[in-house]
Amino acid sequence: MSTTTGDSAKMPEAQASEARLTTRALVDKLWSYCDVLRDAGVPAIDYVEQLTYLLFLKMMDEQEKRRQRRKDKPKPILPTGIDWDTLASKKGAQLKSYYENVLEELGKKKGTFGLIFSGAQNKIHETALLERLIRDLIGKIEWSREGVDVKGDAYEALLARSVSDGKSGAGQYFTPRDLIQVMVKCMRPTLQDSIVDPACGTGGFLLAAHDYLLEHYPAETLDPDEKNRIVKGRAFRGVEIVRGTARLAAMNMFTHGVAADETHEIIKVGDALAEEPDMRATLVLANPPFGQKSAISTIGEDGKAVREKDTTYSGRSFWVTTKNKQLNFVQHIAKLLKTGGRAAVVLPDNVLFEGGAGEKIRRRLLKEYDVHTLLRLPPGIFYAGGVKANVLFFEHPRPTTEPATTTLWVYDFRTGLPNGRRFTLKQNRLEEKHLQDFLDCYLPDKKRTERVETERFKKFTYKELLERDKVNLDITWSRESDNDSEHLSSGNIAQSIVQDLKIALTQLESISNALNGTAD
Repeated sequence: MSTTTGDSAKMPEAQASEARLTTRALVDKLWSYCDVLRDAGVPAIDYVEQLTYLLFLKMMDEQEKRRQRRKDKPKPILPTGIDWDTLASKKGAQLKSYYENVLEELGKKKGTFGLIFSGAQNKIHETALLERLIRDLIGKIEWSREGVDVKGDAYEALLARSVSDGKSGAGQYFTPRDLIQVMVKCMRPTLQDSIVDPACGTGGFLLAAHDYLLEHYPAETLDPDEKNRIVKGRAFRGVEIVRGTARLAAMNMFTHGVAADETHEIIKVGDALAEEPDMRATLVLANPPFGQKSAISTIGEDGKAVREKDTTYSGRSFWVTTKNKQLNFVQHIAKLLKTGGRAAVVLPDNVLFEGGAGEKIRRRLLKEYDVHTLLRLPPGIFYAGGVKANVLFFEHPRPTTEPATTTLWVYDFRTGLPNGRRFTLKQNRLEEKHLQDFLDCYLPDKKRTERVETERFKKFTYKELLERDKVNLDITWSRESDNDSEHLSSGNIAQSIVQDLKIALTQLESISNALNGTAD
């Protein structure tokens, strides 16, 4: 995991090392209770959610105490009768009753409070465990004294651990952090950008963009308007359909020092595809959820998304009416971009080759948008098993009579990897260093006319793309097979076969849907 703010980037090496150790120690301490609660029936991702409630309440209580010492006596942050000391003083049934009342009352507030606590439920039913969590873990740390780097990195590390817990089922909301860092470096966010992630999960893209900005534009150099945009989060907007995940994203932003007031929602709960966007973007960074079908969803009493029915989102001004969720996200992101805006989006292979609606959308995208770069990713880097994905980079230029796309550059980081390399989520994770050659080829700080073809990096003209069957953008030129097993162990070969079978089934389903007319 790699998240670096501007302050930590300027730390002397010894201090940075000490901060990392502090973060690691804090993560280990917070995580130490997870096994205990798991034995009591609380999954890892729910444990992090419960920690979120208590951490936020403790930090707000610390802020309240500092404010009370001021002479001007500002308006209280917490409702009357709610404070940490009262919570920590209670035991047994009284603690359970008081805590659940706190969750309910804070859920009625607006802004970040409402997002984090709306629909919140106490899932730690053994009061002895709740007492230990409050007194021995959260209560013994004065969180306001911990630096933003430590709190933010520790919280994000907790999210990463909970996602890697196979039983949590939360992997669909998590994009590898090193891939996010590379995408952000390619996009080079600026102080003028309005940055949107329409499927934000736990907020990884928004945080990486925020950290990039502070690294390149330190907080002390910003004017008041720039501080509102970056520090107060007015430059950012994330949309997440599952409330439980949205509250994790809000807390992730908060622990990293990004806290909006009640006039701006950094994280919005809802279905991004269901209505026209209320905030246009100059930069979109996203990894829309994998899966073919779209459905209108609402948020139930338990804070989870409830699927109601398949939908084609006929009320939206999309180019093509389709039930394919991934294709709808492509259309939505294209519509999100202001003129001059740019996007970097993770997309599965089927978006590149599927016929019917897929072909129509690709033709429209190539004609009206500058689709300039495609990064073919290797399998094994996402928690959604068997997925082969790509990162598509495109821009929204001013309208012209000529096609907006002139050249698509494709970087193949999938076939012919050295020594038959296979990436996995644990033993052989994708790291930023593995994508350094792609960054060097992409040339983020130079004009694309200065790019040079390499063995892995090839260019294709607009005419060549249109001449391909169904405008198929799933392009490879290597004669080496994705499944080259010369350098693989027997265990890796078996894993490779399982992965490829899953991929084949996914692709067969796409073909079947297209033949039966269900894809559009």
